[in-house]
Amino acid sequence: MSRRSELLAERLEKGAAALAAFVEDLSEGEWQAPISATDHRTVGVVVHHVASMYPIEIELARTIASGNAVNEVTPEVVDQMNAAHAAENANVTKEAALSLLRQNSRAAADAVRSFSDEELDGAAPFSLSFGAPMTAQFVIEDHPLRHSWHHLARIRKALAEPKCVAAASN
Repeated sequence: MSRRSELLAERLEKGAAALAAFVEDLSEGEWQAPISATDHRTVGVVVHHVASMYPIEIELARTIASGNAVNEVTPEVVDQMNAAHAAENANVTKEAALSLLRQNSRAAADAVRSFSDEELDGAAPFSLSFGAPMTAQFVIEDHPLRHSWHHLARIRKALAEPKCVAAASN
């Protein structure tokens, strides 16, 4: 295991743990609160979404590490995946989402630990970066590592908004 892959894995684990710790004690109303006026997914669906994406995000990094381009993952495809996920998991329980978050983040961190420095430095065209040749390390940092931090910030913001707090208490 390389020192870089270990540090990346630790940062991924820290983000997942922060997300889990924040949502663990939310009320049912807060769990069902929408993320924003434009993103109607609930907090619970978003937590489950983060958990569900880890295997896909790791596979993208592995593909790039092997020198193969990722061309089929576009913003439109991501939007479709997110919409389908939200519809399929609209009633996800906190217990189920947190269990999946812990399981998949642990597996993702273990997978990140398996990357060598050479693999982390491997680059190939990446469609979510407009076809620019991105390194596997960038894909890891921008996707499985950042994802929990990104959505934790969005959840905190959503629950701090007066409209959301009022809806959550009803």
